Amino acid sequence: MRHIISLLMENESGALSRVAGLFSARGYNIESLTVAPTEDPTLSRMTLVTRGSDEVIEQITKQLNKLVDSVKIQDITDGSHIERELMLVKVRAHTNDLREEMMRLGDIFRGRIIDVSDKTYTMELTGTGSKLDAFLEALDAGLILETVRTGACGIGRGERILKV
Repeated sequence: MRHIISLLMENESGALSRVAGLFSARGYNIESLTVAPTEDPTLSRMTLVTRGSDEVIEQITKQLNKLVDSVKIQDITDGSHIERELMLVKVRAHTNDLREEMMRLGDIFRGRIIDVSDKTYTMELTGTGSKLDAFLEALDAGLILETVRTGACGIGRGERILKV
């Protein structure tokens, strides 16, 4: 089962390395990982996506709690949450027909064209991973030149927060 785990970590060098080491030492896979400082510059929020049984996720959570840099950990998939991912995709757009098609698809998926050249469009889309996958599937694979995705980030809904 897919899980999104959010961690508040001390914003210090080596913290990311220790988390990645914990996963690799135990043979667990990180599907996606995002890290950035929070409103408190001494803390970073790390969001990672992994797969495993409830027992595996419980073990991961226990191991993460043992890390010195860990301040607070929450599996946000245990409750109501919002998740988003950002994707930048560069596509061929060298004819008027292709340009119109890219603009139409962008509108359907609520994307934005953020860069234009003579032969390409670069588009920005935000949404769930499945929405971004659906956009890529709607495109002719031969039109895709490059794709960059951030991985999931998530937050609990309503009063559910991850804070010290």
